[in-house]
Amino acid sequence: MAAFKRNGCVPPITFNHSIKSQRTTNDTNSKLINGNVNQPSNGYTKIAQQSNGVTKMSRGKSNEAPWIDWSKEETYSGSFEKSSLLTAALTHAGLYILMFLGFINQLFFKPKVATERNREGYAPLYNPFEQFFSRYLYRRVRHCFNLPVTSTPAAEVTLKERATDDYNWTFRFTGEEKTYINLGSYNYLGFAEPRGECADAAEEAAKRYGLALASSRAELGTCNLHRELEKTTADFLGVEDAIVFGMGFATNSMGVPGLIGEGSLVISDENNHASLILGLRLARVTVRVFKHNDMKHLETLVRRAIVEGKWKRIVVVVEGVYSMEGSLVPLRALVALKKRYGLYLYLDEAHSVGAMGPRGRGVTDYSGVDPRDIDILMGTFTKSFGAAGGYIAGSRRLIDSVRARGHGHTYAHSMSPPVAAQVVAAMRAIASPAGAARVAVLRDNTRYFREKLRSLGVITFGHIDSPVVPMLVYTFSKMAATVERLQERRVATVGVGFPATPLNKARIRFCLSAAHNRAQLDECLAAIEAVADEIGLRYSRKA
Repeated sequence: MAAFKRNGCVPPITFNHSIKSQRTTNDTNSKLINGNVNQPSNGYTKIAQQSNGVTKMSRGKSNEAPWIDWSKEETYSGSFEKSSLLTAALTHAGLYILMFLGFINQLFFKPKVATERNREGYAPLYNPFEQFFSRYLYRRVRHCFNLPVTSTPAAEVTLKERATDDYNWTFRFTGEEKTYINLGSYNYLGFAEPRGECADAAEEAAKRYGLALASSRAELGTCNLHRELEKTTADFLGVEDAIVFGMGFATNSMGVPGLIGEGSLVISDENNHASLILGLRLARVTVRVFKHNDMKHLETLVRRAIVEGKWKRIVVVVEGVYSMEGSLVPLRALVALKKRYGLYLYLDEAHSVGAMGPRGRGVTDYSGVDPRDIDILMGTFTKSFGAAGGYIAGSRRLIDSVRARGHGHTYAHSMSPPVAAQVVAAMRAIASPAGAARVAVLRDNTRYFREKLRSLGVITFGHIDSPVVPMLVYTFSKMAATVERLQERRVATVGVGFPATPLNKARIRFCLSAAHNRAQLDECLAAIEAVADEIGLRYSRKA
């Protein structure tokens, strides 16, 4: 690997290229870069401090590189209060009762409509537990999901009313529509609105370019708006270059295989999004998982991998704000770890870009970290920008590699021109004084809402500044009851359960927005307080 120096760490390179240990003609000591060890004849390596600030590891006991003193690093990622033993026991008991009743129902009243037929010689479409869970647990709360929306997902949202006559097997529309305060959409900065500069830009782009370009970016699917968006994104993030994709999920699932190649070890946070997990599976790389935001555990895995001496590169994959936990990555501590051991860092900012930091530049802005210290910046336009698609950003060399090897650029349909125009307008608006005001309002709304929930005695997860606010209800039955009763009080929100969360940790996920005013938040808090009293959601022992 060529000897580069950039901000005290190894720069991003094309991950599919082989990386060999760095050597110089006048250096006889062994060098270690991302797990490649050239050992002296005695089988041990010596500790030396490289000029790029990366500490080399040693297998010798006396000369072993020191561990990082995490007490001197900022590692707080959020609050995760545990439930009492009684709550945990009752939650498990309730689930076992539901499952027992489901098994009895399956034994005597198995619905014919859900039976697979003509599958001889083929694998079943679903495994037995998935079939059971879908029919007898998920179906009971199915009415809480997939409610049709007939308006923009602004501070208030209009939903079509549904009814069921067969216990949630099928639904019918009642013909009525109702308006609710929207606490379920990712419209963090309020740009998902029917009027305004973003909507006007999208309308003008639709008139000029149409709704689709009917081709991939690598063929005839690139227009001036795409190039403008990529330049605007790179400037917004403070890096050299960026590439955009038409789908946020595919940015990870189709982008990661083109970035991380053979010989790589990926160390992934246990709460990483499904798109990252799918991308890593498609990349066919070795993956090891560390405990959520646990820097000590991550350092242990890193040192163990380095001592193995067989990895061309070690890549740590994390998110900025975790969508189910509301937690924030301890980025400064993570960058310190990266520089100490010569790692590569992949940061998914789907829920943090636009929503975090005084300028809305994401978790790097919030943490005061130089974005050039992050090898791969990934994010989506589906949240703070009120649009669709995603991006990968970093060095120009990295982005050129993604353009050449990424499946999303070569095969996937290009981003719709109106969507690209919407994102460009939103990104420029965030950079303006009015946009900075939106970011400040989101932060104030988030802190106000979280503090009021804490005073109610409910358990909430995550960081004080995270606009994703999970409230623990633990059981499926309480999740459904909470969603129902909040809707009765004009609050639309999202219930989340297994498999998106552990089986016994169902939750209500509130998403705050700069579009919410204080009166709306107070109305929502009053509704939550009433439901908490009725159902019994005051689990916290810290109130």
